[in-house]
Amino acid sequence: MSQSKIHPVAGYLLVQPQKKAPVTTSGILLPDNHQDKPQEGKVLAVGETTFIDGREVKSPCAIDDVVVYREWGGKEIKEENVDLLLLKFDDIMAIVK
Repeated sequence: MSQSKIHPVAGYLLVQPQKKAPVTTSGILLPDNHQDKPQEGKVLAVGETTFIDGREVKSPCAIDDVVVYREWGGKEIKEENVDLLLLKFDDIMAIVK
């Protein structure tokens, strides 16, 4: 996806979820209604540092990082027919290296 028009506010990230293969490791094809929501995605934009209870909270990741996030975290949005997620910094659980 090219440069997004969406710029997250302080404390938020814009993530493009990565689709999982609809096939199990043993080769079984899964129908759409049996697939889990993706929990991994690429960071497209990062909001400014925020302050929570008087302490500074910086983004745990940078643009182009691949992150693992909470399953039910964030707000799903669409931009140019691309699924995106707006996540809080706290929704990020790990960075994939």
